[in-house]
Amino acid sequence: MRTYNIAALAAGIMALAACSDNGYMELDKGFTPLALTADATDLALNEAAHADNALQLSWTTGTNYGTGNRIAYTLELADAGSNFAAPYKVVDAATQTYSRTWTTEQLNNLVRENFGSGTLALEARVTAVVAGVDETQTATATLNITTYTPVTATLYLLGDAAPNGWNADNATEMTRKDNGLFTWTGNLAVGEFKLITTKGSFLPSYNKGADGKLTLRTDDSQPDDKFAIDEAYTYTVTANLLTGEITIAKSEGEQPRFDQVYFVGNPNGWGFTPMTRDALDPFLFRYGQFFATGKGGEFKFGTANGSWENMFKATVPNAPYTDASVSFVSGFDPDNKWYLQDGECEKAYKICLDTRDGKERMLMSEFIPYPMIYLVGDAAPAGWDLANATPMTAGSDAYTFTWTGALKAGELKFSADKQSDWNGAWFMPVTNGIAPAGTTEPMLFIDKSSDALKAQYLDTSIGDLDLKWKIADAGTYTITLNQLEETVTIAKQ
Repeated sequence: MRTYNIAALAAGIMALAACSDNGYMELDKGFTPLALTADATDLALNEAAHADNALQLSWTTGTNYGTGNRIAYTLELADAGSNFAAPYKVVDAATQTYSRTWTTEQLNNLVRENFGSGTLALEARVTAVVAGVDETQTATATLNITTYTPVTATLYLLGDAAPNGWNADNATEMTRKDNGLFTWTGNLAVGEFKLITTKGSFLPSYNKGADGKLTLRTDDSQPDDKFAIDEAYTYTVTANLLTGEITIAKSEGEQPRFDQVYFVGNPNGWGFTPMTRDALDPFLFRYGQFFATGKGGEFKFGTANGSWENMFKATVPNAPYTDASVSFVSGFDPDNKWYLQDGECEKAYKICLDTRDGKERMLMSEFIPYPMIYLVGDAAPAGWDLANATPMTAGSDAYTFTWTGALKAGELKFSADKQSDWNGAWFMPVTNGIAPAGTTEPMLFIDKSSDALKAQYLDTSIGDLDLKWKIADAGTYTITLNQLEETVTIAKQ
């Protein structure tokens, strides 16, 4: 070990002082022992404070033994009692460095990645080495750190209320704003949803807890309560996984301009017939109409019952029904309407009016009624055997079907084509799992093989929708279904 003559060192120091006090202060670190301090020694880390400073390790300069040489510092962390056999090097031979600070998230990640999870006893050690000197100086501090498991960095909406239904592989992604904080704005249908953390996996999920807050579900045996949407609309969903808070608020900036739209034209004597607001997309309004020959085929759309102002109209006079262009006219003029020629009448049509501001569309196509409608589900006589699904009975017109018989307790929907891959045409409830109203109620028509129908939904995938009525009580029921008006009555006798 090298030794130094104290008198000679003192003389050298005085000489340096005579030249420059500042230089002396920079070069002579004195003989103060190296010391390491932590501003906290017992830390229970919490992700809610992820951005806050959690720990600062600071050390004195130590001594350079009066040589004027630079001192290099190395800071290490290791398991307490390990004698630093396998240390994690934080600072490696750095000069003019006297502290290191970590935020909660940085420290949590460092500890979890290098030492494990839970409550851990660690030691910090700083080593000072003076250039040209064999001596080393060390100082230590003991730390007790409890880590946390970070919440997911991804979150998705899943459910019949969500744009992509119950398909976990195609769940709707939310936007991450901060640790545990996610948001999403878009159209929600009437139905239910929950949140999953990973595409393609139903677990883990965040469900509705008994207190209405988010609760983490990691096992199928745990409750699977979901958040309910009672009205199709544009919503902003904000989820804070760290506090459990969730808000589901109508998005004022993107909501439909009108809650009701009316069909107005020759076929209904220029009356105002309410259209049906789509259960999946609140901007869409639907209407089915038989255009009889001799009545005329003109029509447009009103936004207030009996008012000839604020109407959705064609962009040119006598526009063909294939013209999707729409103009919203706040006054009376121009009064352009769509017009069906005589040869185009004596047929039924289905109309979809998209009321998105600046993106209005009128999508209309001839509707050829399905020759038969079938009961499908474990409540139906043939259960889920689609090939042998129970047929209804043709009614007084081509669009109406009836059936009376015994239903079991269970689920029910209606197939229009018995397509063997289950991706055909279906009549479903507007809300999954609801009980029949016992009176006439709207249905949702979904043809999973129709590209034209898929194109009507700008923000919603219909390929994975699978909504069903829930028959609670077995018994005799009479069902009346109108496939043009898309209504059904399921009444217990």
